[in-house]
Amino acid sequence: MLPIDVTKTVFEAFGRGDIDAILTRLHDKVEIEFYGPEVIPYARHYKGLTQARTFFETVLSSVDIHQFEPQEFICERDKVVVTGHLRLTARPTGRPIESDFVHLITVADEKWLRFRDFMNTAVAAAAFGPA
Repeated sequence: MLPIDVTKTVFEAFGRGDIDAILTRLHDKVEIEFYGPEVIPYARHYKGLTQARTFFETVLSSVDIHQFEPQEFICERDKVVVTGHLRLTARPTGRPIESDFVHLITVADEKWLRFRDFMNTAVAAAAFGPA
């Protein structure tokens, strides 16, 4: 499976909220980096499959997803860049999160080895933070 196909498979599983399907496409040594302040429940560095499960469970339990739309997949060798737009609601506060995003993914052995998420974290921090 090509890196772009692996990535599309993970995105489809995320859209369904299927964490088990996501994990089948993650490398044992996967690293996930979600940048932002600690007020965002899932903002930190995760290593390995157990922590990856924690990341996806935390994301899916912290927000309601109204739009998570990849717009472009760019692939070169083992790297995939995905650009898109998201519109979420932070469950603890009911406040909106809307941002473009860029995901940088490294694929090895047909599995995600590294995932880095870039978005407007100031918007997410405001949605999760105190009023």
